[in-house]
Amino acid sequence: MSCRAWADGTTPQRALRTCPAAAKFSENQRMLPATPAASPTATDSPTISLPVALLGRSHGRRLRDIYRSAGWPCHDLLEIDLLAAGLLQRVLGPRGHETLRVTDAGISHLADCAQTNRSALSRHEALVERVACEMLRAGRIAWRGLGLRAQLTQAEGGQTRWCLARPDVFSIRNTSRADCIEPIVHEIKVQRADLLSDLRRPEKRAAYLDLGGECWYVLGCDAKGRPIADESEIPAECGVIVASSQHLTVLRPAPRRIRQQLPFGVWLALAKATPVAGLLDGQQALLGDGDLAAA
Repeated sequence: MSCRAWADGTTPQRALRTCPAAAKFSENQRMLPATPAASPTATDSPTISLPVALLGRSHGRRLRDIYRSAGWPCHDLLEIDLLAAGLLQRVLGPRGHETLRVTDAGISHLADCAQTNRSALSRHEALVERVACEMLRAGRIAWRGLGLRAQLTQAEGGQTRWCLARPDVFSIRNTSRADCIEPIVHEIKVQRADLLSDLRRPEKRAAYLDLGGECWYVLGCDAKGRPIADESEIPAECGVIVASSQHLTVLRPAPRRIRQQLPFGVWLALAKATPVAGLLDGQQALLGDGDLAAA
């Protein structure tokens, strides 16, 4: 008896009972040993390699995100570049799905990026400390890394826009008169890419101008001792200072805006924060001893 198409509506189960050949084939299939599940295998690397030097900061962020995640792909141009550079590897799972895995070269690239970021942060923090100390020598009270609410331009309908500004150095005069505090904001930049990214955000500059009567950009120098930007690249409403190895040089003074008083929210943030320390205890003790001796 041969097996024919089930044109008369016969179900597969009934066909197996009425067709000996089909029933024997089904029995043989059940007797076969089970095929073990395939383990995840890595696909071949791309034949065209991309130099790692051509990768940017966005590639480093995506590589770090993939390293922290389960490796699900996004199938975009960033992943194509990382795969072509050999920093990522495609892994085929047992069920046919594909994930991404950071290769040894990718781990090395992440370590290099982390070292570069730490070096830049160290130079940035050193310059922030230097500017804050200069404010102390000028008789001002300085804070570092404050989070202050700033008022931006009013939107349509009379609603006020607010944003959170984090100036590198915020200082006021050491005075007891509220109308003479003269708040100043200093924004520190030691990398040109960071500066250009900041200049493309006019709302950030507007927030600094709302907080302080003056806003200054303090520019570091590159490995050859050249400033990371020219004063003409900085907007006219901000002053420019260049920090060399020995001096802080004013290239362009900041326009002074009359700031009558600080909002209550700013005063509250200043009260919660700790200002930069002034004179050392030893220097203050020597000053006191000299005053006593003179008396």
